[in-house]
Amino acid sequence: MLPPGSTIGIIGGGQLGKMIAVAAAQLGYRCHVFEPGAAPCAADVAAEFTRADYSDIEALRAFADSVDVATYEFENVPAASLEVIAAKLRPGVASLQIGQDRGREKEFIESTGARVGRWMRVDGEADVAEAERNIGAPLVLKTRQLGYDGKGQAWATERGSVLAAWESIGRQPAVAEARVDFDCEFSVVLARALDGSIAAFDLPLNDHDNGILRRSTVPAGEVVDRHREEAVRVASAIAERLGHVGVLTVEFFATADGPIVNEIAPRVHNSGHWTIEGAETSQFEQHVRAICGLPFGSTALTGTTAMMENLLGAEIDGWPQLVAQAGTHVHVYGKGTHRPGRKMGHFTRVTR
Repeated sequence: MLPPGSTIGIIGGGQLGKMIAVAAAQLGYRCHVFEPGAAPCAADVAAEFTRADYSDIEALRAFADSVDVATYEFENVPAASLEVIAAKLRPGVASLQIGQDRGREKEFIESTGARVGRWMRVDGEADVAEAERNIGAPLVLKTRQLGYDGKGQAWATERGSVLAAWESIGRQPAVAEARVDFDCEFSVVLARALDGSIAAFDLPLNDHDNGILRRSTVPAGEVVDRHREEAVRVASAIAERLGHVGVLTVEFFATADGPIVNEIAPRVHNSGHWTIEGAETSQFEQHVRAICGLPFGSTALTGTTAMMENLLGAEIDGWPQLVAQAGTHVHVYGKGTHRPGRKMGHFTRVTR
């Protein structure tokens, strides 16, 4: 158990890192952010900031020497670089290696016995033709690496359009996925401790627009409730198999035949932001508790309902009106210039 005053290293300086650092400070920990950008928003609330490329091995070694435990806020950090700090890294390199390649991730999910939609790897034009034959249209092509929030994806809605879709994502190594007929989307946000114990939050119903999360709501409703037990079992098995320590998120499609895994995020997640005000312990505090060896906090709701909505692009300019609304909790990330689709903040409303 790390005592207050210990230093947590955070790889990545975005809003997730910022909210981890805020939760860590509440428990008496210092944070050291490692990020290539000049002015990451997480550095605003951290005790120390190292600006260096993720491939800078010497900088990573110095960073590792300065912290008591390290974590990461997003998947797209070279796993080979993090081997340098593997001894102090939680969740660990295995979770990162799985989470940063969609093909590897799908194979891993299937190996746990969980279900995914029909899919195949696409590395060349022969694979494109095979995907069109075996999966058919509509299908979606997703780059195997670096895609998030709808980036690196292209739909082929009719036969003969798969090659054009692949070309639109730069002919990069990809996965082709059949469209899944689903009732709704939801996620399991859970934390796994060093001793293997697991604590899951209420399952949020997630609404997306163009691949970007717009809002998450709890309780999620009757459809998701029918899938809760199986989805939590699947997500727990994934965390256990990875030896994951910290928060892990598994996104699901709710279908007539049961829950189908969409993807894994081996970290805190946008669909868990409602927990800051809507649960007795936020996902960020729970992550800090897990990686520092503290007992879990309660995941009980603080009210009867909670709704989190993202502020994308210029929507952040409406923050003065939002902060004037009673019962609205506004989070402005401080990311500087906004652009369409960029997550600039969020707000949460809890009914008590």
